Amino acid sequence: MDNELVISATSEEEVRIALLGDDRLIELHKENPESNEFSVGDVYLGKVRKLAVGLNAAFVHVGHEKDGFLHYFDLGPQFLTHNNYTKRCIEGKQNTAALAAFRREKDIDKNGKVDDVLKQGYDILVQVSKEPISTKGPRLTTEITLAGRYLVLVPFSDRISMSKNIRKNGEKERLKRLLESIVPKGFGVIVRTVAEDKKVAQLDADLKELVKRWRKIHKNLHDAKPAKRVLGELNRSSAILRDVMSESFSSIKVDNAEMAEELKDYIKIISPDKENIVKFYKGKAPLFESAGIEKQIKQSFGRHVTMKSGAYLVIEHTEALHVVDVNSGNTAKSKDNQETNALRVNLESAEEMGRQMRLRDMGGIIVIDFIDLQKAENRKLLHNKMREAMADDKAKHQVLAPSKFGLVQITRQRVRPQMTIKTAEVCPSCKGTGEVQASVLIIEEIERSMTAIMEKYPDESISLEVHPFLEAYLKKGYPSVNMKWLVKFKKRYKIKAATSSTFLEYHFYDHDRNELKM
Repeated sequence: MDNELVISATSEEEVRIALLGDDRLIELHKENPESNEFSVGDVYLGKVRKLAVGLNAAFVHVGHEKDGFLHYFDLGPQFLTHNNYTKRCIEGKQNTAALAAFRREKDIDKNGKVDDVLKQGYDILVQVSKEPISTKGPRLTTEITLAGRYLVLVPFSDRISMSKNIRKNGEKERLKRLLESIVPKGFGVIVRTVAEDKKVAQLDADLKELVKRWRKIHKNLHDAKPAKRVLGELNRSSAILRDVMSESFSSIKVDNAEMAEELKDYIKIISPDKENIVKFYKGKAPLFESAGIEKQIKQSFGRHVTMKSGAYLVIEHTEALHVVDVNSGNTAKSKDNQETNALRVNLESAEEMGRQMRLRDMGGIIVIDFIDLQKAENRKLLHNKMREAMADDKAKHQVLAPSKFGLVQITRQRVRPQMTIKTAEVCPSCKGTGEVQASVLIIEEIERSMTAIMEKYPDESISLEVHPFLEAYLKKGYPSVNMKWLVKFKKRYKIKAATSSTFLEYHFYDHDRNELKM
């Protein structure tokens, strides 16, 4: 699969990141530059607000309106050592970030109780493992891990763990031997799948970068107060690059020059040979519009998702789970028998659902009602197809075989709020009241607005952006409305289609894409 990352950062309110595979939208992320706190991987100094003995957990204040949830099992066996180190850093008694000489405490009892090791008012170092969702605060852990491109650094550990997906003969032994020689004492590492076949220099560079981040935690803990973020995770675009960057990446397009340089610098660290794939987009049309992403967003995020064959999915979201119904649509008119037709629709739907789950970041329980299949071998084919469609999904997941009712149950790791985009458009004229001026008058309204714009900005190069249907109407026939306007105004201008526009919406822009107002 040919992967491409498209990043739009021209808006001050948010950065939009789209991951494309063979020109199809696979993942969509939004990041608010002003409020990117409580992301997975962020490290905070928290204060234990209260203990919930019945849940064997604690609620920890980290600055969010809802206290974070910390279960006893998320404390980690070396919690006492970890907590002692944090306390010494805050008090200014720990002068070095190195852990080689730091005295280890005994492991906590894995079947113990939270009130045995935690008390109300304790200051503890925690990491966000799950972002705040709905009415819940962030999920926390005290087992701090720092993720890099090839390695994950684990303080207060001596283990070198390998990804189970590294299957090449002798590769695990080679990597373990290399890492034993370069990993600082007092730290453990988890080797990621992408480290396979990598040279010691690449692993060492990644390790040094992670140790540098641990030093930053040590520095920021000095005189730190509760609810302070002591280490922020990478921004979303860099984190995506870190986790999914591979040989299949063909290009990274960015419409912000400063961010383009930042990404180049980051890629120099994680994959120096790929530095040149970062391209600064200089086009006049919005990047997402130019790349055809806006249209794909509107096609992919509605309640109904139509596929090429004419079959469609109906996706419903509830508090407890996600429910998906598979409908054959007009494919039912096919000449194939019912079983063959059902299998074809189900296989296509399974592939689309693999994409939809990543795109919407659906988490928790997902139940898909496929079309009933009578033959056991066909049900097995469907199960294998569903697993194959989710093979590239980085979130932890499990796919159960179809039940006797034709239901496929899936659990998928939920780490951040689900991506929801309203595809239904609010009328720009009535603002949702239900009444608009006669739509046939929109051409006259645009003409009047253009007259005012031409008079106000006589020296500007003007572009008119409208819905694709309006653009087609304005340019249709001979003479077209556009031709008549060119004669009337005696000045050239451009009419452009904008998929993101609603039907009766229109805007005027100058050469530098600054909106012109009457």
